[in-house]
Amino acid sequence: MRPRLAGNLKRFMSHVPVLLNEVLMHLLPAGGRAERVVDGTLGAGGHTSAMLEHGAARVLGLDVDPQAVAIASQALARYGERVIIQQRSYTQLPAALSDTGWDLVDAVLLDLGVSSMQLDTPERGFAFRHEAPLDMRFVADSRPTAADIVNQWEAHALTDILYRYGEEPQARLITKAIIRHRPIATTTHLAAVVEQALPFRPARKPGAKAVHPATRTFQALRIAVNDELKAIADVIPLAIASLRSGGRLGIISFHSLEDRIVKDAFREASTEVVPPPGMASLPARSATVRLITRKPVEASADEALANPRARSAKLRVVEKR
Repeated sequence: MRPRLAGNLKRFMSHVPVLLNEVLMHLLPAGGRAERVVDGTLGAGGHTSAMLEHGAARVLGLDVDPQAVAIASQALARYGERVIIQQRSYTQLPAALSDTGWDLVDAVLLDLGVSSMQLDTPERGFAFRHEAPLDMRFVADSRPTAADIVNQWEAHALTDILYRYGEEPQARLITKAIIRHRPIATTTHLAAVVEQALPFRPARKPGAKAVHPATRTFQALRIAVNDELKAIADVIPLAIASLRSGGRLGIISFHSLEDRIVKDAFREASTEVVPPPGMASLPARSATVRLITRKPVEASADEALANPRARSAKLRVVEKR
């Protein structure tokens, strides 16, 4: 284990997972026993630990991040063989189940987006409040880093990801500033460039914290580097297929792009298509799930106050038919 990880292990393990009570209530209703549960975004193991305490017999935890796997392995060691941990993406769910010897499961949980652990590790390059190389990869591999995108992409492509993935209305202005200041190698340098182009926006409500102008830019780069939206769209049908009848899939999203993908996929999977009379050539489709949450479940006022990350969290749940 790297020294920095060992030194911060206690702090990472103390992070409170978002919407914890809501996850337990909807994925393990009434404390019902679940033989097999998948936590596809293991992180520090908070959700997994709670599910094991709440009635899950065994949990398969997946995380592509080796730092998360190291931390969760220590945090969950007390559960012994009740926990199986694999370092792999949730998009590899079928292979993960096969390697575990599982077929269908009782519940799948996905907690999307960047974790507090990643934000609080400066060298990962996810946060603009720490000076670090512009990396933003969930796992070190051959994919382009955020620095590669910022310094090498053409203006139209960079503007496109800032607008689409960051929903940044001033994407063109930011792109011009980035190109003018190239090369940009660190998180703080990029944040300063964006801040100069877009001064702090005032808080919308009295007493509310102002949002740093680089927030949307960093979100867009992180999504682009890790191809997050495609991964979400890819995993939903895989997760539904892995459920037994009556099993549940819960997904926590943190911004509108993620939530829109989840909402649309759940709506399609819960909709039965019956061709009108005389149009039998049109494909019929049976609903594979039913909606447990017709509207997203959000954090209580108390949780949002105690855990700022929970403020934007939305939980949607479906049940396999």
